[in-house]
Amino acid sequence: MTEVTLSAGVVEYEDTGGAGPVVVLLHGVAMNGSLWRNVVAGLGPGYRCVVPTLPLGGHRRPMRPDADLTVLGVAHLVGEFLEALDLHDVTLVMSDWGGAQALVAEGRDRRIGRLVITSCEAFDNFPPGLPGRNLYTAAKVPGGLRLAFALLKLRPLRRLPPTWGWMSKRPVPHDVMDDWFRPLWTSAAIRKDLRAYVLGVPPRDELLAWAEALRTFDRPALVVWAAEDKVMPPAHGRRLADLLPRAELVEIADSYTLIPEDQPQRLADAVKAFLPLP
Repeated sequence: MTEVTLSAGVVEYEDTGGAGPVVVLLHGVAMNGSLWRNVVAGLGPGYRCVVPTLPLGGHRRPMRPDADLTVLGVAHLVGEFLEALDLHDVTLVMSDWGGAQALVAEGRDRRIGRLVITSCEAFDNFPPGLPGRNLYTAAKVPGGLRLAFALLKLRPLRRLPPTWGWMSKRPVPHDVMDDWFRPLWTSAAIRKDLRAYVLGVPPRDELLAWAEALRTFDRPALVVWAAEDKVMPPAHGRRLADLLPRAELVEIADSYTLIPEDQPQRLADAVKAFLPLP
């Protein structure tokens, strides 16, 4: 694990290195970069995969007290990350978390050569679906996030629809989920960071404007959506593909939201088919 100091604090990341096309892979709330472990393996050594752990609850280093951890603030942090590592012509891949769409709306996408949007927040689906609404409710109550994640120490509760049951069709390995949740179990500062993010969703009009701004992204784009998604409506994937001028749409069967968990090789194959050969 490598780290870089940004305006909000220290961000850890993994970097496979190499001279191949740069692929930056972004995870969602209460996860870390290990979400992409099987996709990175499926892409193989021809690509340089850079996988940051964003301050969305699965991070181990609390952010600075004055850090902007709203949805837009974290999106700006992604842009800052690309600049700090001096990455160019990046293929930016997002799963579950859709905030990176704001980089296009804000005109901060010059380092992005290609965009890959897999099942994620879009339009006004912030926080997304039943799990997102439950997380938002917990964040509004003092001690709510601590209780919500303490309950997830009970492994059977992880497969319920209000928690993680609708996020992946197949159970995420418990050791992986334990690693995702441990910072929230052990650190009040990490829970504070997550709370700032969850409560930092912009108004609906702004969210819809982010989606509309995708019409200005004139580079290649790939939209990959889970055909059976219960949290991110499949219709949203089709709408995003219609908005992006140079988009391809791939729908993946037998998967819920977390395609990197349910169908990692199919996702890796779709990304490889979309990218230029290394």
